Amino acid sequence: MLRSVLKHADGIRIDHVAGLWRLWWIPPGEPPSRGTYVHYDADAMLGVLALEAYRAGAVVVGEDLGTVEPVVTKTLQENGMLTSAVLYFQRDYYAEGHPLIPPSQWNPKAMASISTHDLPTAATFFAGADGPDFDSLMRQEGIDPSDRVAGAHELLAQAPCALVLTSPQDALRETRQPNVPGTIDEHPNWRIPLPVPLEDFFPRVRDITRPLRSRGR
Repeated sequence: MLRSVLKHADGIRIDHVAGLWRLWWIPPGEPPSRGTYVHYDADAMLGVLALEAYRAGAVVVGEDLGTVEPVVTKTLQENGMLTSAVLYFQRDYYAEGHPLIPPSQWNPKAMASISTHDLPTAATFFAGADGPDFDSLMRQEGIDPSDRVAGAHELLAQAPCALVLTSPQDALRETRQPNVPGTIDEHPNWRIPLPVPLEDFFPRVRDITRPLRSRGR
């Protein structure tokens, strides 16, 4: 599977990469409390992943967000694979109040982004209750917080991460979430069209990502 994918791409992002180590299995019809972790041979699967990525000269990104054992992040980075740094979640959870960590202090061995496909878009998130938390961080970094979506891209540009990404939804200030976990028919997952004509799409992306390009990202 990996070899087939990497024939057509320069990299691969593995969603829920902790699944190479373990998955929470729930018997059909039972509640989550009746589940258990089923462990896998992570060394074998990582070996295959590393080998195929090396053969293809491809970048590997592991999405290590949520309930993830420290060994996952540590092992991925030790094997030259990138982990995930999402602006929403980059906080010091050991400090009082969980202050935001400035992007300049993020791990270089990560892929930086504002959001993910499973989360609210930037336009929605920054309009919510958590939005004001980022205003002081932007001011601290010399960024005008009056436009939080643009400011988030400026914050992202400061990250030393090996890879820095935005998304069409964030670049276009789309409020509809591309994917809502746990839904089947309740939300048009992966079926939301671009809100602008294609000829308008690229100029708007170039405009919002100017801070990234100005820093050579």
